[in-house]
Amino acid sequence: MILLFEFESLVDVWKLIIGNIIIINIMLSIMIVFFQRRDPKTVWTWLLVLYFIPVFGIFIYFILGQDYRKSKMFKVKEMEDTLHYSVARQERFFAERTKGMESLYIYNYIKLIRYNLNSGASMFTVYNKIAIFNNGRDKFKNLISDIRSAKRYIHIEYYIIKNDYLFDALSKELILKARQGVEVRILGDGMGVRFMPKYKWEQLKSEGIKVGIFFPAMLGWINPRMNYRNHRKIVVIDDYIGYIGGFNIGKEYIGADPRFGNWRDTHLRLTGESVLSLEVRFALDWNYSVKENLFADPKYNINDMYDEFINNLKKRSHEICCVQIIASGPDSSTKQVRNNFIELFGGAKHHIYIQTPYFIPDEAVLSALIVAVRSGIDVRIMIPCKPDHPFVYWATLSWAGTLLYEGAKVYTYENGFLHAKTVMVDSKCACVGTANMDIRSFELNFEVNATIYDEETTEKLENDFINDISLSKELTVEIFEKRGFIRRFKEQFSRLLSPLL
Repeated sequence: MILLFEFESLVDVWKLIIGNIIIINIMLSIMIVFFQRRDPKTVWTWLLVLYFIPVFGIFIYFILGQDYRKSKMFKVKEMEDTLHYSVARQERFFAERTKGMESLYIYNYIKLIRYNLNSGASMFTVYNKIAIFNNGRDKFKNLISDIRSAKRYIHIEYYIIKNDYLFDALSKELILKARQGVEVRILGDGMGVRFMPKYKWEQLKSEGIKVGIFFPAMLGWINPRMNYRNHRKIVVIDDYIGYIGGFNIGKEYIGADPRFGNWRDTHLRLTGESVLSLEVRFALDWNYSVKENLFADPKYNINDMYDEFINNLKKRSHEICCVQIIASGPDSSTKQVRNNFIELFGGAKHHIYIQTPYFIPDEAVLSALIVAVRSGIDVRIMIPCKPDHPFVYWATLSWAGTLLYEGAKVYTYENGFLHAKTVMVDSKCACVGTANMDIRSFELNFEVNATIYDEETTEKLENDFINDISLSKELTVEIFEKRGFIRRFKEQFSRLLSPLL
């Protein structure tokens, strides 16, 4: 049967789809099974959608089911060459010097460092300073102070930017800096800024501020790439100050939305070498979204950004705080952030602490955590006590229950909404950033995290976790068993759909 017709109205299109529904489903099924490299669970979920929701499932697939993992659209030739050269130097260094590093703290994490280098070109940086924020008011107060001190440029990238008084306060400061000659760029995600009125962007542009939208909507509200979200939150100021973490721009993130109350999150302020890696990540996203090659601008030339790497490492001073900025997204075949977690879990000796608003692990992550629990590792997971997305929350409870039965400890944070995305292992290594412990962050979202090889920073994060336990309820097996039939059904149904959530 031929599928090519001339049609004069949407009714003709609808008749075409209905008349050829079986053929269309078969073609899509063949494409999903044989031509796309997907997780088997995701494959089966899409097949169920196509065959149990035959007509609307097709539209759902074309909106949510696109696969960008083989895309090269975020690559910049000059940047790739520079990173490959720097990575090769670091690889040679670790290969030649590993035997002499037994006494160094980072020696225990050589495998993880090498993995992040080889698979994600994640530069290993040595001299850094880290401040931790778990309160939005403090974070934005410090951010505004740093914006006021900017001399050359301010680069801002957030998943969600809402039209409220917090954005107005930031806009006021950014406009003042733009008038002083500081280059200001703002990048938002097409879904995350969909409620921002156009006149607000035009007002910023009129003041000389450059604005970019990642995967913008087409024809008004239609966004066929809505399932692929730039979930990153990055700020870089003058090559030296960087921010990364969970806070977006909106009043709820400073605890001013009654629906959520107190907003518990984790954000980092970085100074030092790692900030340059954040700038590279911002520039790659900006270049794709705006078609402006920042790397061609002498002000953002990073060819020599890691020249002092070996000398800095040799110094081994008390100022050392080692950090790797890791990133992943659907344009890459490597699940960089996910695999970083797996390596961390596999290397744990004593304990693993996890804070995440959404816990929907894939098979590999779940297996790594189960192995850790059965090996006697103290695994503790903290999730919210309330949902911001009901289906995701029910799936989170179901997956948390799986680990609960294995012997892990699960806590529900009761003092507002928990949005922190943190992993701490053995009081020695931590990972903080934008990625949740869920399949969406592993496969569909564009994410960025900081892997921190530093005892002092990790201990601070763990102390925050311990303090949060006093504000939480422990979910025991006995409590979990008492939930009713309706709740069990919602959890199981959401768990079944979790590869698509």
